[in-house]
Amino acid sequence: MFRLTSLNLNGIRSATAKGLEPWLAAHAPDCMCVQEVKAQQADVVNRFEELAGLRGYFHFAEKKGYSGVGVYTRHAPSDVRVGFGSAEFDREGRYLELRFDTPARRFSVISCYFPSGSSGEERQQAKYRFLGEMAPWLQELRQEREYILCGDVNIAHQEIDLRNWKGNRKNSGFLPEERDWMTQLLTAGGLVDVYRLLQPDATDACYTWWSNRGQAYAKNVGWRIDYHLATPVMARHARTESVYKGEKFSDHAPLTVDYDFAL
Repeated sequence: MFRLTSLNLNGIRSATAKGLEPWLAAHAPDCMCVQEVKAQQADVVNRFEELAGLRGYFHFAEKKGYSGVGVYTRHAPSDVRVGFGSAEFDREGRYLELRFDTPARRFSVISCYFPSGSSGEERQQAKYRFLGEMAPWLQELRQEREYILCGDVNIAHQEIDLRNWKGNRKNSGFLPEERDWMTQLLTAGGLVDVYRLLQPDATDACYTWWSNRGQAYAKNVGWRIDYHLATPVMARHARTESVYKGEKFSDHAPLTVDYDFAL
């Protein structure tokens, strides 16, 4: 069984201070994809290179204290790809691909952090540019290999993916254009939303992010914006899913899927 977890850390120093590493040791994933590392190489050396026996690989943003993604793994990758060739967004540390290729298969685990548009129109337009670049990249990659992309996509796809969907129809993360992009990715784009494959009707239990305002976490006024997006072959191996809410390491919860698959 291949256990794969995704978690937006909202800062690796903050998440580890809140008990991430002991949980990780007990949870024992094969790989954990992380987003919003909010650190640089110098911050990681001799402190976060390994967590609970998992070796970390990273794509840092040029801007300090911003973005950044990583993959922690107990299996050595055959190759590591940093960035996806975007002149604009590779500077922001948003894409890391670990390849686990053998003579019999070509398979990747990807950690990706999609931009948020909630700070204003300028970032919303940047988000649309990112979506415009990411869709063809993922389709092209699908032609040559199987993969699972884990990450904070910053889009709630359906009405059942957030508590207050009526009040958020004009807000970033639930805009019609963003939701249409997800629909295209999951139809013509050929990818599978693994959580929804396993839990097609879940509502309150599906949320992975809560605003820090207005007791949203306590009242479970949440959004499902963290995903496993897999090629159909990999999605067919998915067996169980979980959103861990026993401890709070971040404003996001860890999303884990167990796949009947071995590296």
